Amino acid sequence: MVERLVPEELWELFQRVVPPAPTRPQGGGRRRYGDREVLAAIIFVATTGCTWQQLPPVFGPSGPTAHRRFTEWTAARVWAKLHRLVLDELGARGELDWSR
Repeated sequence: MVERLVPEELWELFQRVVPPAPTRPQGGGRRRYGDREVLAAIIFVATTGCTWQQLPPVFGPSGPTAHRRFTEWTAARVWAKLHRLVLDELGARGELDWSR
């Protein structure tokens, strides 16, 4: 499901705008879920209207984890950067239709 919600082309663009994961001191804590899994979870919540608490376990990260990363990425302006990058990529390919 992750690959369906986050196709390879989108994933490559996303990696260009997402900030690097913070480094943690050695020991303690859980392994950080991958950005692609979290992005898929965020897209699922945004497109289905389910709440963070209703996020199916198939994605891996819990609802609170996905929400926390959504909040971090929002503060880092990831969504605006990704939007601009997608427009730039489509424009460079001549795939934008501004006639409407």
